[in-house]
Amino acid sequence: MAPDAALLLTINAQVYGRAMFEFLIETFVMGVKNLHLHKLRSLLTALGIIFGVAAVIIMVAIGEGTKQTALEQLRQLGARNILLRSIKPAESSDAGDNRTQRTLEYGLKRLDLERLKTLPNLTAIVPLRDTEQRVVRGEIRAAANAIGTTPQAFDVINLRLSRGRTFNQLDYERSTPVCVLGATAAKQLFPFQDPIGQTIHVGSAVSSIVVMEVVGVLEPTGLRGEGAAMINRNLDMDLYFPLTLAQSAFGDVIIRRQAGSIERKQLEISEIWLQANATENVEPLAAMAENLVSKSHAGPLDFEVKAPIQILRSAEKVQEQFNYIMVGIASFALIVGGIGIMNIMLANVTERTREIGIRRALGAKRRHITLQFLIETTVISLSGGLIGIAFGAGGAVLLPILTQWLSSQSYPTQITSWSVIGSFVISGMIGISFGMYPAVMAARMNPIEALRHE
Repeated sequence: MAPDAALLLTINAQVYGRAMFEFLIETFVMGVKNLHLHKLRSLLTALGIIFGVAAVIIMVAIGEGTKQTALEQLRQLGARNILLRSIKPAESSDAGDNRTQRTLEYGLKRLDLERLKTLPNLTAIVPLRDTEQRVVRGEIRAAANAIGTTPQAFDVINLRLSRGRTFNQLDYERSTPVCVLGATAAKQLFPFQDPIGQTIHVGSAVSSIVVMEVVGVLEPTGLRGEGAAMINRNLDMDLYFPLTLAQSAFGDVIIRRQAGSIERKQLEISEIWLQANATENVEPLAAMAENLVSKSHAGPLDFEVKAPIQILRSAEKVQEQFNYIMVGIASFALIVGGIGIMNIMLANVTERTREIGIRRALGAKRRHITLQFLIETTVISLSGGLIGIAFGAGGAVLLPILTQWLSSQSYPTQITSWSVIGSFVISGMIGISFGMYPAVMAARMNPIEALRHE
């Protein structure tokens, strides 16, 4: 090809591109002006899109907030941890008659602990014993859980120290009477004093009383929801001291006086925490631990196995259900919005039949008419998408505030970028899809018939 011909083609392409760009701008401005002439009608037309986009953003924010809460609970309890807990089996109907004549023996044993230590992929194992003893300081009695355990418990259960220290291996071996208080227990026992270095009394006249020195206070755990339900107690109300001291001072028998009767139960270990070497080994290790312990517990079920990672699985399941609901609501709203756009644009085509005839008579081609109406429907849907994003984001932010105000419960939400971008893109596609038929119908009008239209 000659250089002059190539240059001419380049110039023609540039001229055509500039003209096409100017045409698109003019058509866009014209479409916006036409919509501006009927502001209320345009807003009502976009309501379906607005509600659909807002529903997508709010639903995804709720699901993501639930998942993030579960991740926080998982972080607190440990993603690699497994909990084996003793549970009191259901008593027979005649158990009350012989309550003072027998000792109820159930739960995890020290033998179970030794067997669990042989499991593969295990990096730590921590026993806990809830002694169910009274915790008193002077005239103040706290509803604290007096728990004997090992020094590794603070790392495995992720109990962070606020001040002071935890008891160490030497304290454990010597059965030193020292303890570490949970945040709430410390506030109840020492509302106006620093607990560090103070003493408290653990026990009762029925068993024995041990005077313990407070050597540390823990940070608040913040556990709630499924995390608190899995632990089945308030960790902030725990009092931790050496398990060796718990065994020597209180033994394995717990005695409770109730309404003229005495309840005796023998419990060696309340909980055993296992820590796997990797997250992917948690569920297989939990299954092996349950199978191993079950072999030595042939009677009524007196233990259970829980893994914090199950909280995440549950949250993911809830989020999946929310996503299905979201898709259903959003699809219905967007389809209704699309039908509304098509309906209004068909009426618009009828109103502007003469205008279409004039434009065709002046040289406008079918694609120009089609493009004009498509731009108008796209502007309506995209405007609705933007308004829907504003409503959805505002609703997602206000929902936790309103929930906490009305029910005093926290219901976190988290807005995701993909829901905002995706809903905006889909709103534009709805405008193009449902605006195509009116646009094609307008473009196929006979110019002569259109000019005769009154």
